Formats: sequence, structure tokens, C-alpha cells
Amino acid sequence: MKKFHNKTELSNHIDGLKTNGNTIGFVPTMGALHNGHLSLVNKGLSENDVVVVSIFVNPTQFDNKEDLVKYPRTLEADVALLKTLSRKTIIVYAPTVKDIYGDKIKSQSFTFDGLEYEMEGAFRDGHFDGVGTIVRRLLEIVKPDSAYFGEKDFQQLQIIKKLVELNHIPVKIVGCKIHRAEDGLAMSSRNTRLTPQHRTVAPFIYKTLKSAKVKFGTKSAKYVTEWVEKQFKKQSLLELEYFIIADIETLKPVKRKSTKKSYRAFIAVYAGDIRLIDNIALN
Repeated sequence: MKKFHNKTELSNHIDGLKTNGNTIGFVPTMGALHNGHLSLVNKGLSENDVVVVSIFVNPTQFDNKEDLVKYPRTLEADVALLKTLSRKTIIVYAPTVKDIYGDKIKSQSFTFDGLEYEMEGAFRDGHFDGVGTIVRRLLEIVKPDSAYFGEKDFQQLQIIKKLVELNHIPVKIVGCKIHRAEDGLAMSSRNTRLTPQHRTVAPFIYKTLKSAKVKFGTKSAKYVTEWVEKQFKKQSLLELEYFIIADIETLKPVKRKSTKKSYRAFIAVYAGDIRLIDNIALN
């Protein structure tokens, strides 16, 4: 398996692959890989000749510096896991912070037609500027034909699509279904930091989302939101940060349901000091 730590060397290698007619898929990650990441890589492998997997804990998208310090870094284990899929058609790009940012670790400022102000944007200051900065730089380095992102970070997925559209980046952005554990908990690198007690109760998040979906068929968004808030007040080990039903195009909270629009429920929950997010399509 080829591994690169330098963007110029990687870019030159990819140019050679493209010259020989190979298509390039791309899966950007922050490491601590799990089956959710592998499902994205497998999707990429099914649609491309070669898949580049970046492993980089991006400092500019963390509004909580303690979270950045604690974020798991398991490069050797990540590479070993990727080797179980393919040694020949996966390339790992594990850059240093200096290789990406040089001597100045700073985000660019972006506008995403207002998508950046909803939900995560309202609770995590500067987060999407950091996401936009790293994704744009990685797309410029890798120059993939297609890039794969999970729908667990659905708002991020919509923002990346907008980034590509506004900046005329020649890449197809592919959204992939949320990969879940058997008990329903959405796969996340942060799950490894949950205490056994919090891990036991965390599937309550998806269970509540599924119930909210059923209720949304006959009840108003306001009713469903208030119902979810009541459920979490009964669950002492989980603290609800937000539950929002939004239009999937604008990500703005729904005020009055329309049969012509598609909606999704978004949730953020603290399990101890670990923040978990999830979402579900409602119609």
C-alpha cells in the first residue's frame, strides 16, 4: 500500500495514474477508522480504479481545543484496517499540519448561501470555515473524479456540495448512507471514548429519531420537537443540545410542513463530555 506524507509527491503520483487512464476516488477522514469509513472506501472502490484515503486531524474545524487534543490518532491501525480491503488500489495520504497549512494554521472565510448558520454552525463557531478550508485544499491536492462523504454529517455534506458548486471544483460529491452499529448507534470515531454506561444508553438517540419519524407523518414539527425534548428529559445520562426538523435544501427549521419539500430531523446529544450527532430522513 502506497503512503504519502507530502502533498507534492502525492499529486505527482496521482497525475501519473490519471495519465494512464485511472479514475480516482477520494475519502477524506480524520482517522480512527471504523466500519463506517470502510463503507465509504468500498463505495469508492466499486466506482473507481484507485481510492485515496486521507488521514488528517484538521485543527481548524475544532471549536473546542480540548476535543482536538483528545481526538484519537491511530495511523498504524488505520492503515492495517485499509489493507484488509485492498493493498494495491488504496493510497493513504497522511500529511503533517505543516504540509497542509505551512507556517500559518488559519481558516479561510466562506459563505455557503446561509447553510453554515444553521444547526452545527449555530453551536460551533467557525466550524464550517475549517471544514471548507481543509476540504478545498484536499480536493486541490488529490484532484479526484469523485469524493465520498457519509450522511451522518448531512449538513457538512450539503455544505461541501455548495463549496464545489460555488468554486467550480470539477469533482462529483457522493453522499453515502449512515453506517450504524447493530443497536442503531451511528458509527463515529468519538464512540470509542464513550464510557461503558454511556455506550449502553447511546442507542436511545436513534430509537428516538425513528419514533420522531413516525410521529412526523401525522403531527406538526412543533409537536414532534416538543415530544423529543420530553423524552430526553427522562434520560438522565444523555443531554440534548438540539433537535431540529429542517428542509434538506436550505437546512432551515420547518415552520409549516409542505408536501412539496423533503425534511430531515437533526440531533446533537452529549453523552458525558462526548458530543454525538445523528439525523434521519422524515419523508
